[in-house]
Amino acid sequence: MKIRKYFKIAAAILAMTVIAPSAAMAQVYTLDSCRSMALVNNKQLMMTRQRMQKADYQHREAFAAYLPAFDFAGGYMYNQKKISIFGSDQYLPVGTFNQEALVNPDAQKYNFGVVKNPMTGEPVIVNGQPVPEQVALIPKKAMEYDIHNVFFGAVTLTQPIYMGGKIVAMNKLTGYAKELSAALHNNEAENVIYAVDAAYWQVVSLKAKYDLAVSYVNLLDSLDHNVSLMFEEGVATRADKLSVDVKLNSAKVDLAKVENGLTLSRMALAQVCGLPINSDMHLADEPGGERLEIASDIDAGIISASDIDAAFSRRQDLKALELGIDIAGQQKKVAMSEMLPNVALIGAYSFSNPNMFDGFSKKFAGAFSIGAMVKIPLWHWGGNYYKYKAAESDETIMRLQLEDAREMATLQINQASFKARESLKTYRTTQSNLASADENLRCATIGFKEGVTTTDDVMAAQTAWLKANSENIDAMIEVQLCDTYLSKVLGTLMY
Repeated sequence: MKIRKYFKIAAAILAMTVIAPSAAMAQVYTLDSCRSMALVNNKQLMMTRQRMQKADYQHREAFAAYLPAFDFAGGYMYNQKKISIFGSDQYLPVGTFNQEALVNPDAQKYNFGVVKNPMTGEPVIVNGQPVPEQVALIPKKAMEYDIHNVFFGAVTLTQPIYMGGKIVAMNKLTGYAKELSAALHNNEAENVIYAVDAAYWQVVSLKAKYDLAVSYVNLLDSLDHNVSLMFEEGVATRADKLSVDVKLNSAKVDLAKVENGLTLSRMALAQVCGLPINSDMHLADEPGGERLEIASDIDAGIISASDIDAAFSRRQDLKALELGIDIAGQQKKVAMSEMLPNVALIGAYSFSNPNMFDGFSKKFAGAFSIGAMVKIPLWHWGGNYYKYKAAESDETIMRLQLEDAREMATLQINQASFKARESLKTYRTTQSNLASADENLRCATIGFKEGVTTTDDVMAAQTAWLKANSENIDAMIEVQLCDTYLSKVLGTLMY
């Protein structure tokens, strides 16, 4: 509700007559402009926007788990020694082809000659083995390989096939987290707007009370002047003069307090809006000495059961709790995936220098390989099961929190409704009291001029007039804030 339409005449008068020339040149801020600045400059909202961006990045990260992962690993190693297959020179027996195999397929094709004892004709046995008659020499050095400098690397591919539902759950979880961050941002925006409204109307209220205090000081000053003349003429006592002086001095002290409070409230509003606290802020709804009023058709705060149900669907804090339940459900599925098999396709291209693909060669060479990997949890002493049950408990807790929050929201909405209706009744009562106080002051002033009322009667009437006006200002601001708060708890506060 934009109350400035009720103050536009007063604001125009204020801009032309009340504001000093330097202030008149200052920028005038509307409630909407203050809200906009706060939404842009508020540090808490900046942090929630970063959390929204973070949640979006995490959602994209979770989606990437569906796709194959490519990695490269490489390295270099220096070895002190060469590698040798044999510990010493090797002697291999040499076989001769059996010519009988040409006519007899069953005959052995190769015969190995052995050294025989010339006396007995039996093979000579050494260490349990016959001694070959002919051998081929393989020197130890021929089977040594230089591995002082080794370079190696591999390009790998991993494609998840089935991870127990973890990837699907993580994608849903991060999607809910993204929505949750947006709901929390919107909820914080509502809090910021309400804080801006409170600070804004505090300035409007104190400016109205400042103008009221100035008017009250002027009334007392005029009364003090008249009593001084009457004292000089001998128709008023010194006690009358002193009582008026005391009242006037007290009113001036109160005026200074209100002026200081107005200055501090402007600083507080500037801080909420993200402006320097010494900004010269003047508000479009500030009164210029005119009496403040609110619309006669303001919402009286009547709430029905359907309004409460609709509020549940609009409230960002309740939406955040609902998303929390969804997140807890997906976390339960992630915990369940720890008890299910995991299947993945793997592939790699490995290379090294030196390599052994075609003998020992000191150059880069490699080969492809492909396969599948299966991981099946067998027994973890109930650890994975308890992790699942813990996630299940978290989901139950979130459901209970949502039920409790809905009960509290229902109470909150009803309290805000009652307070809105009460503030409107209070405002209407202060309007009636204000009319009575105006008439009482008018009669007392006329009676004082006619000599039928005393100085105390006039000051009492002025005090009652001041109180009635102050209560009327407080009631008007309270109606506005109650209406804003009711919109907040109903989820209809626009941001």
